[in-house]
Amino acid sequence: MILIISRSGKVWRNVISVCVSLSHPWETVTKAAMQKYPNPMNPSVFGVDVLDRNVDRQGRLHSKRLLSTEWGLPSIVRSIIGNVRTCMYIQEHSVVDPKEKTFELQSTNITFTNMVSVDERLVYRPHPEDPEKTMLTQEAIISVKGVSLSSYLEGLMASTISSNAGKGREAMEWVIRRLNTEIEELAITARGTLRTPMAAAVTEK
Repeated sequence: MILIISRSGKVWRNVISVCVSLSHPWETVTKAAMQKYPNPMNPSVFGVDVLDRNVDRQGRLHSKRLLSTEWGLPSIVRSIIGNVRTCMYIQEHSVVDPKEKTFELQSTNITFTNMVSVDERLVYRPHPEDPEKTMLTQEAIISVKGVSLSSYLEGLMASTISSNAGKGREAMEWVIRRLNTEIEELAITARGTLRTPMAAAVTEK
């Protein structure tokens, strides 16, 4: 993980960069990433609404979603910054390019923007040396703007994002296991459906 902290005037900036390898093919990871929420590893995300979804002329799938999250600030911090709301809304735009095998996701908060902005970018690509693995590059820029406890908020958000990055990978594994279970159950159901008429035909003979 790369961490860069800077200050310009009344704005604190924190840049986080992470690159990890996931032990699943790109297609599997992409499906799981698009169905990651809700999950038990990150219950703070309690709502996902699809605002738009379309395929462009290049065959790329564009999706715009609104995420509803619970921003767990301590009560003393809320009293100092004069804000009692704890629900943060995040706007997310993702592009899946099946030809180039890239899945890029960008998100930014659209509430609390007078205090803090979090711009995050994730890119999933096949591992260059192992097609059964996927490389994830994650970058986040946190900007805290001229409020009391700026350095505290900047540190809190950085810690939250770093923690959520690990939870996000755990969530991906959870979703992949769930998808695999659903596929196995469908296969069992399909085999049972096929066997029933075949058994009936044998009985009739």
